[in-house]
Amino acid sequence: MQIKFVLIAFFTVLGVTAQNVETDFDAVDSLYREDQFYFNISYNILQNGPAGLRQNKFSTGLATGFLRDMPINKKRTFSIAAGIGYSLAIYNDNLGTFTANGSNVYQILGSQPAYSKNKQTLHFIDVPIEFRWRNSTPESHMFWRVYTGVKLSYLFYDQYVLEATGANGRLTNNKDLNKVHYGIYLATGYNTWNIYAYYGLNSLFKSSTKIDGQTIDMNTANFGLMFYIL
Repeated sequence: MQIKFVLIAFFTVLGVTAQNVETDFDAVDSLYREDQFYFNISYNILQNGPAGLRQNKFSTGLATGFLRDMPINKKRTFSIAAGIGYSLAIYNDNLGTFTANGSNVYQILGSQPAYSKNKQTLHFIDVPIEFRWRNSTPESHMFWRVYTGVKLSYLFYDQYVLEATGANGRLTNNKDLNKVHYGIYLATGYNTWNIYAYYGLNSLFKSSTKIDGQTIDMNTANFGLMFYIL
């Protein structure tokens, strides 16, 4: 009998307490964070290429990832963000790669042999770190932003494909490519639409890689659009 009475009292108190507790779904979150996930699409431009190098078709860049937003002032308009992501870089150009006696030989492709595809595809793990300014408020997620930072990238897989008259070729994990890449970037805009620009600070190829006796000291610049999601 005593146990029954205790149980009845317990659930009565619990029910009254639950009725008095209301969840306010419209309450302002003064400790909000912005732009945790990102996605960008860009056009890749090769810089400082060897004489005769030219790009053809569209050299696409794609990237996505997560950034931890860490506000550093009371209004939360300034913050530091760091995260991890994945990026894909595709280059369509006329820099041919041929393997001879276990080594790679590079040359600028001319009209012969005629080729329909000469593509380099690079896959990276990215670690971006950025400084952020935005005029956001707890009530609105539509605001101006200027985000700038540095990105460290690790090349974990690459593939080169050549389709030409009598000279088809394929190469993966090219030992002449630098594994570690780094550069600076800027993303700025309003609400959904943001302009994105990245400039690589080191060469795609190792310093020992040469074409006609000259080092291939070629880096990349990317221009496109950046999208952020909470």
